[in-house]
Amino acid sequence: MSTTLTDKTPAPWYRQGWPWFLIALPAAAVIAGIITLVIAVKTFDGLVVDDYYKEGRAIVQTIGRTERARELGLSAGLRVRSESIRIALAAPVAGSLPERIIVTVAHPTRGGQDQILVLSGMNGVFEGALAPLSTGRWLFQIEDELRSWRMNGAAYLPTEMEIRIDPSGS
Repeated sequence: MSTTLTDKTPAPWYRQGWPWFLIALPAAAVIAGIITLVIAVKTFDGLVVDDYYKEGRAIVQTIGRTERARELGLSAGLRVRSESIRIALAAPVAGSLPERIIVTVAHPTRGGQDQILVLSGMNGVFEGALAPLSTGRWLFQIEDELRSWRMNGAAYLPTEMEIRIDPSGS
């Protein structure tokens, strides 16, 4: 007795490979979507700003304050020591130098180590105590009390202990 193709009983669908392959593709997409959703819910995206227009205006004002320091012809020399900072401000007109300045010492990635100092001085020389700074890149910002101008500089400590900030770029 000979058998033909029509006499064989086909295997059930769950024993064949093609249905599982076709089910696996959408199932993988669903699993990837769930994983993406979990990551999105559990992680904080600190870069998103609620009021981006207000942030943009603040950036423009900041640029204006740097331009103001350039117009005044200000420059600064910073000397950083283990527990102190000395700033010598210079301007073409000596009477334009403030009596007090605000100095912000910030680490680019470790916000907990940032320091804000209010320094008083005479003839453009300001000195004050500074908590010890760790090795690495530090950002220095100098501004007057009225926050009408500001100057920015950066240094890699401890190799650069003396920093020159000149907003005019010369």
